[in-house]
Amino acid sequence: MSQLPPPGDLQATRQALQTGQTSPEEIFQRAAAVAQSDACRHVFMPGPAQSPLLEAEVPPPAAFSDPQRPLAGIPVSVKDLFDVAGQTTLAGSTVLIGAAAARADCPAVARLRAAGAVIAGRTNMVEFAFSGVGINPHYGTPANPADPDTARIPGGSSSGAAVSVATGAALVGLGSDTGGSIRIPAALCGIVGFKSTARLVPTAGALPLSTSLDTVCALTRSVRDAITVHEVLAARRVELAGKPLSSCRFAVARTQMQDGLSVSVAQAFERSLRVLRQAGARIEEIALEEIGDLAGINATGGLSAAESYAWHRTLIARHQAEYDPRVAQRILRGARMSAADYIDLLAARQAWMARMEARLSAFDAVLSPTVPIVAPSIASVLKDDDEFFRINGLLLRNTAVVNMLDGCAISLPCHTPDQLPVGLMLWHAALRDDTLLDLACQVETALHHSLQN
Repeated sequence: MSQLPPPGDLQATRQALQTGQTSPEEIFQRAAAVAQSDACRHVFMPGPAQSPLLEAEVPPPAAFSDPQRPLAGIPVSVKDLFDVAGQTTLAGSTVLIGAAAARADCPAVARLRAAGAVIAGRTNMVEFAFSGVGINPHYGTPANPADPDTARIPGGSSSGAAVSVATGAALVGLGSDTGGSIRIPAALCGIVGFKSTARLVPTAGALPLSTSLDTVCALTRSVRDAITVHEVLAARRVELAGKPLSSCRFAVARTQMQDGLSVSVAQAFERSLRVLRQAGARIEEIALEEIGDLAGINATGGLSAAESYAWHRTLIARHQAEYDPRVAQRILRGARMSAADYIDLLAARQAWMARMEARLSAFDAVLSPTVPIVAPSIASVLKDDDEFFRINGLLLRNTAVVNMLDGCAISLPCHTPDQLPVGLMLWHAALRDDTLLDLACQVETALHHSLQN
């Protein structure tokens, strides 16, 4: 008799497929049923009513034991930012309707397919990835599944990707992170979001927001799943040392990262620190004043504004009325930046990164709330521009620090069952990915065990 594994659990699904406890058809049917349910309204981009999973080619039995195909039979959603052969990449916009279809899969999609992944569909997103809130006025906004009573924002820009994983419509959500677009929706929806060092995964074939900051990465339900998917996307092995928490030294940044926390976030963060201290971790609060320098460094508009305007300038000149006005407003900030301003910004970033790396070199990782608030209602930000930009600034505030650092970070759920989702972010500088993932495994286990006792 077949036995379906828990929804969303990649490792359990792989084991069940390998042992014949379930079949890929059953996995596909369950995910497709979720994708077509009210829980996934606005999650997938408009297309054929039939889920692509129901028409997918079933992997041969040998694939489930093939170490070269660790995602065999696993439904994976793809953010509408990435080229998929034969499909038009719209990036959550109507402006690109009618553009030529992609001739080939982008490298990230190609690597997922080569690993055996089955595409569950293209997911909705913030138009051109330019917001952390998750609102899309063209295709609707996916509701955060964490609250069945109130339609709350999912976070962005990888909004549909996060909801697809949180509901079980996909086991992996391919997305991108330029200022927090993986970690913000992970935190708000109660799942795991890993932002690798940007250079580790190719960005070719992904419509750019900021060529300096864009990172191709994924949403999952566990750290172990995040490691499996990162190994596929980066085409490399992650080395896990199994370092115990009792041997770890963490920093907690005082500057900015803990300002204005909502009650739920403050409680969850303090509880997480308490659990880690009880496990033997050394945790030191540091000022980290360097974070306060970012406002001045980005005063002329920041890298996302400058680099997005460079890509959009011809398109937006002709079709500005078709853009989400809130997205257009942010892109057009880049028009005011001179070449000298941009060069100065790049130099200031490099100098700031060097100061930050020196400051953090003695620590295994930094601990911060991923975002300072829980998900507000969609209604509260839908029509009020001032509230929208206030919330957007709060959501991006902590996560964007890591992008400017060219670093790596992971958001883990750290809330109790009676709370709305809250994320704990572990982060560090570039190419600390394996150490960070190793630590995240230990932190995830400690937080899980604390809820069981």
